[in-house]
Amino acid sequence: MRLERALPLLGLLLCGVGTAAQQDDIEAQKEFLVEISGTTVTITCPLTEGSITWAFRGKNLDINERKYVIENHDSSPASVKCSTDSKMHEMHLHARVCANCEELDTLAVTGIIIADLLITFGVLILVYYFSKDRKGRASASAGSRPRGQKMQRPPPVPNPDYEPIRKGQREVYAGLEPRGF
Repeated sequence: MRLERALPLLGLLLCGVGTAAQQDDIEAQKEFLVEISGTTVTITCPLTEGSITWAFRGKNLDINERKYVIENHDSSPASVKCSTDSKMHEMHLHARVCANCEELDTLAVTGIIIADLLITFGVLILVYYFSKDRKGRASASAGSRPRGQKMQRPPPVPNPDYEPIRKGQREVYAGLEPRGF
């Protein structure tokens, strides 16, 4: 009987301890916030209390703010540290920046893709409907044959230099017999 009364109390105790442990994990997992705009990189330190000191590429900086702004970053990898008296966070920065880049939000990219698909399907439908009418007709182009019955070609126009040998004229060519070697 006593155990039945203690189980809800034990459950509440475990929930409270679990929530406190999760909050400690969240504090340990805080990350840097990096914002890139053009050639400017802004880094925000996850530490909130105390005097913050920054180190960039191994050199200590005289900045005591939570944000560190790098103007005209050259896209080379760098090590960034922010620390207080008791805690330190470090990260490896490998940000690619460019001076003439345009930033596109998700809505603009989605709109471009949907517009491209609509134009493509529109052209596809137009080609289908315009080619649908021409299926039964024979085209008048030079390389095509009329479909249907095969028609015989008319005889070629005779050339006076090359006349066929007729039955009565074989003696003219009789002297051109093949010779044996």
